[in-house]
Amino acid sequence: MALTASCPSCGAPVVFKSASSIFAVCEYCQSTLIRHDQALEDIGKMAALVEDRSPLQLGSEGTYKGVHFALIGRIQIKYSQGLWNEWHLLFDDQRTGWLSEAGGEYVLTFVRHVDEPLPRFEALKIGQRFVLASQTWTVSNIENAECVAGQGELPFKVGAGYPVAAVDLRNRENFATLDYSETPPMLFVGQAIDFKALKMANLRDGMAELTAAVQAQVFRCPSCGAPMQARSKDILAVGCGSCGAVVDTANQNYKLLSKALGNRDEKYEPCLPLGSKGQLDGKPVEVIGFLVKQCKVDGIAYDWREYLLAGENGGYRWLTEYNGHWNVADVLSNPPATSGTIEVDSVRHAGQLFKHFSTTPAAEVIQVNGEFTWRVRRGETNRVVDYVAPPLLLSRESTAKDLSWSLGQYVAPAVIAEAFKLPSGRLPEPLGVYANQPNTWEEAHRSVCKLFWKLALVAVVLQLFFAFIAGGRTLLRQELAFSPQMAEETLVTREFEVQGRPKKITVRNTASLDNNWIGLEMMLVNKVTGIAWPAVRELSYYYGNDGGESWSEGSRDDEVVFRDVPPGTYYMSFDPDMAPDKPVPVRNTVEILSGGSGWANFVMLMIFLAAFPIFTKLRHAAFEAGRWAESDHAPASSDDTDEDD
Repeated sequence: MALTASCPSCGAPVVFKSASSIFAVCEYCQSTLIRHDQALEDIGKMAALVEDRSPLQLGSEGTYKGVHFALIGRIQIKYSQGLWNEWHLLFDDQRTGWLSEAGGEYVLTFVRHVDEPLPRFEALKIGQRFVLASQTWTVSNIENAECVAGQGELPFKVGAGYPVAAVDLRNRENFATLDYSETPPMLFVGQAIDFKALKMANLRDGMAELTAAVQAQVFRCPSCGAPMQARSKDILAVGCGSCGAVVDTANQNYKLLSKALGNRDEKYEPCLPLGSKGQLDGKPVEVIGFLVKQCKVDGIAYDWREYLLAGENGGYRWLTEYNGHWNVADVLSNPPATSGTIEVDSVRHAGQLFKHFSTTPAAEVIQVNGEFTWRVRRGETNRVVDYVAPPLLLSRESTAKDLSWSLGQYVAPAVIAEAFKLPSGRLPEPLGVYANQPNTWEEAHRSVCKLFWKLALVAVVLQLFFAFIAGGRTLLRQELAFSPQMAEETLVTREFEVQGRPKKITVRNTASLDNNWIGLEMMLVNKVTGIAWPAVRELSYYYGNDGGESWSEGSRDDEVVFRDVPPGTYYMSFDPDMAPDKPVPVRNTVEILSGGSGWANFVMLMIFLAAFPIFTKLRHAAFEAGRWAESDHAPASSDDTDEDD
């Protein structure tokens, strides 16, 4: 049941909706009040909240797993790279929870009481893995932060300067926070939430309220005097577009985070001007920041560009570009369940296998332009490990205090140009093959293979039909006996009829050869016209045993084809040439067939058809070779091998 009391400082009514709330901040005079049964004690003023781009406010309502909740309190926490909000929730079933909001990511957690001892804050490191509350966790963030402001109802005492030592833990499904600001430490367990899934209502009035509440800071660069601005309080660093200096906007004197570019420093111009607005995946975005990063491999510098995009609901996205290749990237709230300290050959995420592509030990920021939500500076570095499953790119970035995963998707330059309404030719043409660039021969090879198997099936069916069914009729089958005594004789077969249109006539001979040979002078003769079609064939067959191994060569069978034989009455004549070194009789079975299809044309057709998938497969392989040549797993060349020797 809600408790209402009067603020001892200004007399305004203060309502405690939750029985677990023992502190509240008066919304009229900002006094911090502690509840003693029915009375309130004023323990000092709470610092004013820093206005930000959050769409949430006290009184906002939503639903989680079918249970309605309302936002009844809020603390604002400052850390080395900016601010984040922790919203205190009251559910209709009287549970309380916390909705963390940082950089457009929302995480909902509940306190979890465990009997096992919690690890010491000093003992934890980024990427460390351990088991807690029957789950395996990876340390993703370590912060010594402080609470700078609060409002509404809270379950504990807070105030400006209140220290918050916190460690974030992640696994594939869940999120957890170890809060070391209390003794003993507290464990909060929950999960990252899609903002739309919460079905929030009573939000801040969009851009109208934000424009009124969050005034853009306008100032001059302390290095060169060029005009600069920060659109909101959650912008903590701005890079000067004129000199390259980076300014801390949270500092009232606009302290430099990094100095201006030197005369010898290369200055990069963004392909997407700051302030460019567009649509990505059907959602509005605006380019607010531009970074250039660089790494060195074997003394060679490689640089790429990253664009920070402001999106919906206070969220942010990234666009990256290298050699004309673009990726749209989002920070993952459900990273892969893999160690942050041990590099593996592959990572599985969302049911897909990603292969390790490259590791960059030190990716250095060399230029900053525009607005950023953390204190970025030139010269800072992080470790980047990339895994690919084209067209996706899974990246792990880590520093001594933070570990994050992002998922990028390859996007053609034409899509980027269309999204931001850029004129033709504004974006550079892609060079080479990028890590997660889709193989341009993938679809072509798949289509050619499908067509090959369809045509091959048709060819096989037709070949079998013509070879064994259509027209393959036996006209004559007869056995002839050849002997050395009839060397000058000509043997003639029985007569047979060729009917209808001209046909192909196939003559098959099967001789009883036993380590010998026989020559056959054959002639197909038209009985009426006397026109003859001659052919000469030699059959030989030898076999034996050599050193215990059997061998054979030649064949007892032979086939000859006469084409376009007109209809009529025919017979075959045979003049044998016997082997003089083995004068033994030879029996020969003659089989004469009309029509049918030979196999030579079929074989040639299959070779022709197979040439196309072989070609596309080779092109596909060449594309992949180009991709992996740029990775940490590039095949060693012969020159490399020679140098190693």
